Amino acid sequence: MVALVQTLAVAEYLNFRHAANALGVAQSSVSARVKALEEDLGILLFERHARGVRLTEAGRQFVAQVSAGIDQLDHAVKTAGRAASGEQGRLRIGAHALIPGGFLAGLLAGYREDHPGIEIDITEGTARDTMMRLRADELDIVFVAGTPEPPDFHARRIWAEPLFAALPNDHHLADRPAVMWANLTQETFLVRHGGTGPQAYDHILLRLSGQWPAPSIQRFDVGRSALLSMVAQGFGVTIVGRDASLAPASGVVFVPFSDEPEPVAFSAVWSPSNRSAALRNLLDLAAAMERQARKV
Repeated sequence: MVALVQTLAVAEYLNFRHAANALGVAQSSVSARVKALEEDLGILLFERHARGVRLTEAGRQFVAQVSAGIDQLDHAVKTAGRAASGEQGRLRIGAHALIPGGFLAGLLAGYREDHPGIEIDITEGTARDTMMRLRADELDIVFVAGTPEPPDFHARRIWAEPLFAALPNDHHLADRPAVMWANLTQETFLVRHGGTGPQAYDHILLRLSGQWPAPSIQRFDVGRSALLSMVAQGFGVTIVGRDASLAPASGVVFVPFSDEPEPVAFSAVWSPSNRSAALRNLLDLAAAMERQARKV
């Protein structure tokens, strides 16, 4: 590699002494390395004369190819360095939803601003689906409701949201500033098979356990928008986190619970073998945002 660099310097200056001065080495060292390279190649790269040197035709071809190769190598080294520092690359994220104005949307917006060289791929799906893709190394990180403790992955609570009841506009509780679980014992709850539906189902059963009659919970294989449309049409009510309540839903009112003991937690899950600096930077930013949110 040293011989190639010195050969390029000689080709630039067409003078061994000037090339040696530019490189900060002895002229004899440059002459010896270039001559050794010519002997190894079996090609005369330079024609020597009293005032300096001149590239041969073979030398011009060789220098052009070496220059291109070194530029590519330099680019590869810089690219690898940016990837190692988390400034370039790709981050594959799985989530149940991306709500404008929510914590996750704010996290990704801040991350993109801080790290514009990272390409972000977002996959929406159920917790089960995104976890399967995480195990298949198709995702780098997933965000799920609750505080899971998978034995084969790292998990960390990232943020929390107050719980809201989603009610039709004409519901008799729609004008209240808050509701209690006891107010909803006679309601039919609607939940999804996907997204946060399974967690919502379990949460409703937990809060209304021991009530008579047992809570009526219907599950539908629909998306979030379709479920809220069903609420607006009077099929029943449902529960959502605060972030989900930020998205517009015609005919639906979101009312907070006053007797919910704590906000709903959301966690990040990732593989312990994933050493990506881009992933580490995302987790660091999420932790900083959560600390700031707690201070407000």
